[in-house]
Amino acid sequence: MKKRFAGSLALVALASAMPAFAALKPGVVAPTFTTQASQAGKAFTFSLADALKKGPVVVYFYPSAYTGGCDLEAHTFAANRDKFDAAGATIIGVSADSIERLDAFSADPKYCAGKFPVASDADVKIALSYDLKTVAAQSGMNDVRGVAIDHAFISRTTFVIASNGKIVATLSSETDHLRPDEHVKRSLAIVQGLQAGKTP
Repeated sequence: MKKRFAGSLALVALASAMPAFAALKPGVVAPTFTTQASQAGKAFTFSLADALKKGPVVVYFYPSAYTGGCDLEAHTFAANRDKFDAAGATIIGVSADSIERLDAFSADPKYCAGKFPVASDADVKIALSYDLKTVAAQSGMNDVRGVAIDHAFISRTTFVIASNGKIVATLSSETDHLRPDEHVKRSLAIVQGLQAGKTP
């Protein structure tokens, strides 16, 4: 319990140390990307362009698998996956975790539970294309399993992208003061609105 609490405090400290928020705004065409992802422990190539052919896509960036807020966010997305499906929306989580870490996280029944894919942005090129800020992990930082975290942290930000490729909503824990699970609730309401023909 102490390790988990210490890890959460360290993430809060890192988040407060991140440079000013400058994420892409609604109305901008979302940068497309293709990268390694994992679902239910199986790696595959995820293409945003291909996903958009099926409908809106919720692209959510998060600091690290197996850390308090990110675990809650993944669990909440997994629990609501059927509702996103019903709205015709695809979910993709993106972090700087290695594909090996994501293989475990994506299959973990407490978190992603095999319900949706999580993608590796190990060199943070995708995050930077969305104008997100990143910081390096501090030495000695471990996840809730006690495993060392040695990758960069991406600021927690969710983009809802319409099937035409334009960003219709940008949700930020930094500027909007959203809890991790609120990213799920807000993005679900937005894609349900899109399905009903409403604009956010």
